Amino acid sequence: TVASSASSTLYPSDRDPPTVSGLVKGPAQRDHAQRKGSKLIWGLGKHWNPPHVAMKHLKPLKSVQLRGTGILDYDNSENQLFLEEERRMSYLGFRCLEISRWVVCGLIGFLTGLIACFIDIMVEQLTGLKYYVVKENIEKFTAGGGLSISLILWAVLNSAFVMVGAIIVAFFEPIAGGSGIPQIKCYLNGVKIPRVVRLKTLLVKVAGVICSVAGGLVVGKEGPMIHSGAVVAAGVSQGRSTSLKRDFKIFEYFRRDTEKRDFVSAGAAAGVSAAFGAPVGGVLFSLEEAASYWNQMLTWRIFFASMISTFTLNFFLSVYNKNPGELSNPGLINFGSFDRNFLLRNRLWVVISVFVLTCECGGPPGGLLGALFNALNYWLTIFRIRYIHRPCLQVMEAMLVAAVTATVSFIMIYFSNACQPLDVVQGEDYPLQLYCDDGEYNSMATTFFNRPEKSVQNLFHNPPGSYHPLTLGVFTITYFFLACWTYGLAVSAGVFIPSLLIGAAWGRLIGIMLPVFPLQIWADPGKYALIGAAAQLGGIVRMTLSLTVILIEATGNVTYGLPLMLVLMTAKIVGDYFEEGLYDIHIKLQSVPFVHSEAPPTSHWLTAREVMSSPVTSFNRVERVGTIVDLLSNTSTNHNGFPVVVSNANGEEPAKLCGLILRSQLIVLLKHKVFVELARSKLTRRKLQLKDFRDAYPRFPPIQSIHVSQDERECMMDLTEFMNPTPYTVPQETSLPRVYKLFRALGLRHLVVVDDSNRVVGLVTRKDLARYHLGKHGLEELQLAQT
Repeated sequence: TVASSASSTLYPSDRDPPTVSGLVKGPAQRDHAQRKGSKLIWGLGKHWNPPHVAMKHLKPLKSVQLRGTGILDYDNSENQLFLEEERRMSYLGFRCLEISRWVVCGLIGFLTGLIACFIDIMVEQLTGLKYYVVKENIEKFTAGGGLSISLILWAVLNSAFVMVGAIIVAFFEPIAGGSGIPQIKCYLNGVKIPRVVRLKTLLVKVAGVICSVAGGLVVGKEGPMIHSGAVVAAGVSQGRSTSLKRDFKIFEYFRRDTEKRDFVSAGAAAGVSAAFGAPVGGVLFSLEEAASYWNQMLTWRIFFASMISTFTLNFFLSVYNKNPGELSNPGLINFGSFDRNFLLRNRLWVVISVFVLTCECGGPPGGLLGALFNALNYWLTIFRIRYIHRPCLQVMEAMLVAAVTATVSFIMIYFSNACQPLDVVQGEDYPLQLYCDDGEYNSMATTFFNRPEKSVQNLFHNPPGSYHPLTLGVFTITYFFLACWTYGLAVSAGVFIPSLLIGAAWGRLIGIMLPVFPLQIWADPGKYALIGAAAQLGGIVRMTLSLTVILIEATGNVTYGLPLMLVLMTAKIVGDYFEEGLYDIHIKLQSVPFVHSEAPPTSHWLTAREVMSSPVTSFNRVERVGTIVDLLSNTSTNHNGFPVVVSNANGEEPAKLCGLILRSQLIVLLKHKVFVELARSKLTRRKLQLKDFRDAYPRFPPIQSIHVSQDERECMMDLTEFMNPTPYTVPQETSLPRVYKLFRALGLRHLVVVDDSNRVVGLVTRKDLARYHLGKHGLEELQLAQT
C-alpha cells in the first residue's frame, strides 16, 4: 500500500483546469454554489435529471479534493519524425524489434526470479536465527522461571529488524512502503507516481521486506514481489539506469511510455508468478488487477516472462536446498498438494452439494470480515496521514507494532494449553514444548512461532486434531487486528499472506465444528482452511478470476476450482456492498485520478461540454519562441498538452485545430534551439530525430533549465514536423460514457473537444473524468485541487 508519509506529497499536475462549481452549470445553480462556497461536491438523487434539473434535487456533500499527479503518454504521437522512422525501418528491423521484446521479457522473468530467491533465502536465514535464539532462551527459562527475559529478547529482536526496515523506507524512499500494488495499478492506469519504478525504490523494497518479515510483523513477502518485478521491468526495458547515470545503448526504441507500460505489465505478472508459483495466475492478475490497457500481443510475452520467473526461482531454490533435480519450489509460498482422490471415495453428488453449499456460506463471512478489515484500515490510514506523517514518528510506530506483536504472541503462547502429540505432525521447524508434557508441543506456539507461509501450510495439511477450536478462534481475532494495524506502516510488506492465514484459521475452525452435524464426509478441516483463506483474501482485495487461478496453481489441484470461484465471487459481492477493496481505498486516499473500467452509472446526461475545461491554451502552427517560453514558465499553467491551431490568411475566421503537441516535446525543441531563423541560416547542427526525444526520456529537463536569450525570444518555431497532426477529438455533445470509453480503450492523456467547425472549445483529461463517481447520494463531483 501507499506509505502514510507519501500521502502528504503533492505530485506535479497534468494540467490545472479552472475550478468548477458543480455538475449543474446554469446561472442560478452557479450563483447558489458561490453562496454556499466553492468547495462543495454536488450529489444528485437516485433519479438524476438533465442539467436543467431543479434546485431541490441538488445535495451538497463534504469537500474532497483530487491531488495533482503526473500523467503518462500512452498514446503515440504520430508526427512526421515518427512516420519517417517507420518508413526507414526495414522488415528485418521490425523482426529484430520483436525479438528484442522477447529478450527483454526473458530478462525480466530471470531477474525477478533471482530477486525472489534472494528474498526467500535471506528471510529464512534471519528468521531461523531469530527463532533458534528465542526458542533456546524460552526452553532455558521454562523450568526455572524468568520467561520475562525471553519476552524482552523476542520484542527487542523484532523491533531491531523492523527499525532497520522502517528507517530505510521512511527516510530514504517512502514510496517503497507497503506492497506497492496500488502504485503499480496507478502506473499502468496512466498515472505517474514519482519514483515508483526507480532503482533506489527496488533496493529499499527488497531490504525492507526482508527486515519486515524477519521482524515478525504480520506481513508477507509475496505482495512486494509484484512491485519489485515492475521496477525490474521498467529498468531493463530502457537499457540504461538514470539513477546510476549509465546508458548501455540498448533497447533505445523502447524509451517511451507505451512500450514501458507493456513491460511493466510483464514485470507485475512475473512478480506474481515468483510469489505463488502461478504463471497463468500472474498473467490474469496483470490483466484483471493491474493493466488498464491490454494489448492482445502482450499475452504470450507476459506468459513467457512469468514462466521464466517461476522456473528461475524453482531452480535456484532447489540448488540452495541441495536437491537440484526435484524442482519442488515453484514459488515463495507452497500450499502443498491436496488429496486428488477425495471426491472419488465418497458419493459424488452428496459431496458436491455439501461443498458448494459450504462455499456459498463461507463467502459472506469472508466478505464481511474483509469489509471490516478495509474500513478499520481506512480510518487508521487517515489517522496516520494526519498525525504520524514525520519519518521519526513512523519509525517509532513500526517499532511499537513489532514489540506489541511479539508481546501478544508471547502472552497467547504462555496462557495456551493446546498441547498436541509431536509425532502427529511432521516437519515442524521450531516446535516449542513450553509447559506441555514430553513428546508434545504447543500448537498455539507453533502457529505464532513460525514463518507465516509455513503456518498457512500447516493449517491446510495438518491432520484433524492438531488444533484446538479455542486456539484457532483466539488466533483469528488476534491476528486480524494485528494485520489491520500493521498494514500501512512505513515498511515494505504485503497483505496476501496475513489474509490467507486469517482465513485459513477461521476456515479450519468451521471444519472442526462440522462433525457436530451429520456431515462427517467433509470433516477434513484442511479443505475448509483453503476455502476460508480464499474467502478472506478475496474479501480484502476483491480479486476473482486471477485469485482463483493463483490458488488452483498454488495447490496443484483443479478439482477445487469451482468451489474457489464460488467463494471468491460471493465474498466480493458481499464485501462490495459495504466497502471498496483495500487497494482501491488506498488509491482514493492518495487522491489519484484513477480512471475505472466503466463510467459512473446515470452519467449519460453529462456531455463533453460540461466535463471539459476551458478556455484552452493553444499555439499557432508557427509560434514565437518567447510566447512558448512564457507559457511553459508560468507556474499557474501546468498544462502538458497544447492544441495547435491554424488561422486563415485573412484572420477573420476563428482558428481551427490542426494538431497537438506536448510540453516535453516543446522543451526538447527549445533545448536544441529548433528555430526557423537558425534553420534558414544553416546554424543548426543537424536535423532533430526521435532519438533526441528518447534520450531525454523519462526525466525531461524543466523549463527553468533552458536558457533562451532575448534575441532568440523573437525567433519563430515551426511545430508542424513535431506535433501530432491527428489527435483524438470529440464533438462537444459527446456523452461522458463515450468519452470514458475512449480514455480507457486507447490510454489517452488529452482529448480535444471541438465544435461543428473543428474549432477548439475545450480539453478533457483524466482529472476531468476522475472527479465524477457514484456515491451514496447519487452522482457526485469532486473538487480539483489547484496544485
